[in-house]
Amino acid sequence: MSRSVFTEAYIRFRRLLIEARRSARLTQAQLAERLGRPQSFVSKYETGERRLDVVEFLELAQVLGIDPVELLREVQKAIPPSDRPT
Repeated sequence: MSRSVFTEAYIRFRRLLIEARRSARLTQAQLAERLGRPQSFVSKYETGERRLDVVEFLELAQVLGIDPVELLREVQKAIPPSDRPT
């Protein structure tokens, strides 16, 4: 199991977060302001330069008004069955 930000699942995760931000009609700067973070924080996780931890993800989901469980279910679809724990 890879920890890379370039796995299919993590790329899907990043794309879903970008879609959620755009659906909320927020720029990176606006989202960052609501999170109390610099704009570079949003840019770096969207481009894969940094990973999000679970608390950051939950804060982000709350600000974006998305269900974190539903988003993770979508990400799970990108994980090959052979990589899933049994």
